[in-house]
Amino acid sequence: MQIHLSPEIEAKLNRVADARGGNAEELAREAIEQFLSYDEWFLSEVEKGLEQIENGQTLSHAEVGARLENRIAAKKQPA
Repeated sequence: MQIHLSPEIEAKLNRVADARGGNAEELAREAIEQFLSYDEWFLSEVEKGLEQIENGQTLSHAEVGARLENRIAAKKQPA
């Protein structure tokens, strides 16, 4: 597989790879792997959310607000 990059993206990739002490090809491979892992995780989380909605496991606007207020209050309390 070959990937064609614009000169600007290729230059940026080379700069970042040089700064990290590696090569551009390895950095590109790592970036693609991370993107794909994140994308799989994200799609899985969306599916979980859709299943919760189908099962009626939702919160009202007021319930979300109350949960957020409780979390904020708990963070403000000294440990």
